[in-house]
Amino acid sequence: MAYVWKRFRRDPFALAGIAIIVLVTLSAFAAPLIAPFDPAEQFFDGLTLQGAPLAPGGNFLLGTDLLGRDLFSRLLYGARTSLIIGIVANGAAVLVGTTLGVIAGYFQGWIGAAIMRFTDLMMAFPALLLAIALAAIFTPSLWIVAMVIALVNWVQIARVVYAETTSLAARDYIEAAHALGANWPRILLFHIVPHLIPTMLVWATLGIATTVLLEATLSFLGIGVRPPTPSWGGIIFESQSYFLSAPWLVFFPGLAIMALALAFNLVGDVLRDALDPTQRGRT
Repeated sequence: MAYVWKRFRRDPFALAGIAIIVLVTLSAFAAPLIAPFDPAEQFFDGLTLQGAPLAPGGNFLLGTDLLGRDLFSRLLYGARTSLIIGIVANGAAVLVGTTLGVIAGYFQGWIGAAIMRFTDLMMAFPALLLAIALAAIFTPSLWIVAMVIALVNWVQIARVVYAETTSLAARDYIEAAHALGANWPRILLFHIVPHLIPTMLVWATLGIATTVLLEATLSFLGIGVRPPTPSWGGIIFESQSYFLSAPWLVFFPGLAIMALALAFNLVGDVLRDALDPTQRGRT
């Protein structure tokens, strides 16, 4: 852990990424305390006389949306949606992908072949199109969107874990464990999975950025989290027709999505380099 922290201290961009993640997380959890207004409340003075959204300033720090709701409050509560879906969906994807990859890599034979061919079949479909199809089948909600994203994101880590497990299963200490009478659950849990933890941590970090972007894309397409639950992609979707007349409705949620995704990518890159033995000693 000391070496990991040392790598982070040497990378100011990674430290900035950590700061952004901490700031967004604290803002999301403290949204009821920080938000000046209810995110669903429509204000009579939240629109101009012509019925257009108000620009940033005055009582509304970041302006209002097309229904006269406070944009700053909606962004704070929307951070909750992005973080919940990012953590839950990516955590489920890592769990499913790791489980299938370990089983396929350890047992090989027809079990491994069947799992890997199913993985190849899932990878053959574009992730976004598959997510759109699944979201169209199920009634979109916070947890359904998380499940849909998890179903399309597990395949990459399954391939990586499969390759690493295949290599680990051929090691001498695994043969020694067999010779001592260890059964396969013990070998998987105590001799193989611990060696996969660095890979799982890196994918768990980098995958959140992908998950946040995919959730925003689904919400932008109108098949993500349903109103009145705020989401950054949903705010952009609702404000498409005001792109020129009220650009802050697109700029601020777009900036939030970009900042959070970039922060997780920066942290994941340094975490990958720190946990990869081949990177030790490199600057």
